[in-house]
Amino acid sequence: MTLLSAAAELPPAVPEVAERSWPASLHLRLEAGEQRTRLARMAFHGPLRVQRPFYPEGDVCHLYLLHPPGGLVSGDRLGIDVHVTAGAHGLITTPSAGKIYRSDSQNGQQRQQVQLTLEAGASLEWLPMETLIYDGANGQLSTRVELATGARFIGLDMICIGRPHSALPFLSGRAEQRLHILQDGKPVLIERLLLDANQPHWQQAAGFNGCHVAATLVAAGLPQPQQIAESLREQIPELAALKQPEQFSISVRLGLLLVRYLGNNSEYGNQILRRVWAQLRPLLWHKPPCAPRIWNT
Repeated sequence: MTLLSAAAELPPAVPEVAERSWPASLHLRLEAGEQRTRLARMAFHGPLRVQRPFYPEGDVCHLYLLHPPGGLVSGDRLGIDVHVTAGAHGLITTPSAGKIYRSDSQNGQQRQQVQLTLEAGASLEWLPMETLIYDGANGQLSTRVELATGARFIGLDMICIGRPHSALPFLSGRAEQRLHILQDGKPVLIERLLLDANQPHWQQAAGFNGCHVAATLVAAGLPQPQQIAESLREQIPELAALKQPEQFSISVRLGLLLVRYLGNNSEYGNQILRRVWAQLRPLLWHKPPCAPRIWNT
């Protein structure tokens, strides 16, 4: 593994908070070795690292992303870039939930940008913990996934809006979430979610319907995804048995399998989506599920 400390290309800081910003970037390159996937390169800048690679399965490289500050404040910018080469297989998660804290008096933006690039025949499981968006935040989260022919991918993303169980609901602020997935350079999924506390329609039936937890699991590279979607509905009854406003849905779009959760219980949502991941993993890689150890702590 090559270990470097280098500044990444990040978006410019918000001018009024530039002197207080704490930018951080992380570049990872995974390559196939003779017996297991290697973390061939890690370049970092600021408080964003990974622990040493773990190999609980022998060949798949498990990595834990570490951001010691624990969350983003005004002016912070995180840039994460993961490149997986042909034949390599990585599983990446985080040890705890991410946080987008209340912005400062100048409403400085907090930004996180994730770029995941998979070459032909590459494999990646992107399974971070949920992101908590605090009341008064001004966050922007974007994820871009570029897949070459034959790449196989599972990604999981969950956001929790406000902290209503602590009597701190999302009453002010703004959060924007973007997801772009491209197959051989062509977009197959482009989504943009904008939550603005000044526009309460997001809480209505056409929006979050009074819920504060939303999650999406996406899988690419599955054989016969439509049949797998139908099988999942039968194998995991909870996907169809919930009552409003809690709900799951399964759909297939341009070869992508999408499983979505909308509700008020992040623990329950994670539990079901991880069960879906456990069902899909053998179909994608002929491997049994191997949950990261950090999930048990």
